[in-house]
Amino acid sequence: MAKTIFITGASRGFGKIWAEAFLKRGDNVVATARNIASLNDLTEKYGDAVLPIQLDVNNKADGVAAVQQAKAKFGSIDVLINNAGYGLFGTIEETTEQQAREQFETNVFGLLWVTQAVLPVMREQGHGHIIQVSSVLGITTLPTLGIYNASKFAVEGLSETLAAEVKGFGIKVSLIEPNGFSTEWAGPSASQTEAIPAYDGVKAAFREGLSDDSWGNPDATVDAVLKLVDSENPPLRLFLGKVAYPWVKQVYADKLATWEEWKDVAAAAHGH
Repeated sequence: MAKTIFITGASRGFGKIWAEAFLKRGDNVVATARNIASLNDLTEKYGDAVLPIQLDVNNKADGVAAVQQAKAKFGSIDVLINNAGYGLFGTIEETTEQQAREQFETNVFGLLWVTQAVLPVMREQGHGHIIQVSSVLGITTLPTLGIYNASKFAVEGLSETLAAEVKGFGIKVSLIEPNGFSTEWAGPSASQTEAIPAYDGVKAAFREGLSDDSWGNPDATVDAVLKLVDSENPPLRLFLGKVAYPWVKQVYADKLATWEEWKDVAAAAHGH
């Protein structure tokens, strides 16, 4: 049975690829973007199955209106994919107040506003699946991406809590956690800080740690996303790419070893 999928940030990258994959198999897609001209090819090819909506996720009222427009056209919203977001590259010291706030406005608050807008619809219909596009950098971190890391850690905490709160309404929540992929995320879509030369060595070391094999092919994610959407019991977290799991496994082994080493100090701090 065809589903109705609401996708933010559908103008390019993962959002555009996934939107077309859903449309190809017969689903309805609500595709939002800041510039809906970028969606013309989808509307020409798939007609009434796609509803393009101009949306800046930072505008809470517009998010509510977009959800109501989607419900009015298709009658329900089965899946929300919060994909809108961007990367801010630069060290923490280099980051301006405006850059930090804008990163959180889009990656955290924009995601929150659209999530809040769709929840009454999903509660009323008694089912739904909210998929938040996080990152492996919401589980562990890389230098020169500190504010982006922090925004995705916030998405992780928000979404894990949400999953517990809405389970009783028949609403499922999943976090997609890609490693690096060859989208425009690290290119035209990214924002950059103004460099402080003292960090040149840190940045050079970061770049040297990357290889061509570090970046996945975004088109290869389609099957995984379709399986996630179709699952009767979807996971709370799903990595995309072959780099994420072994990396996080090692990171958590190191964390557990440190916690084990300091467990007696921690327990004594309880006081009784």
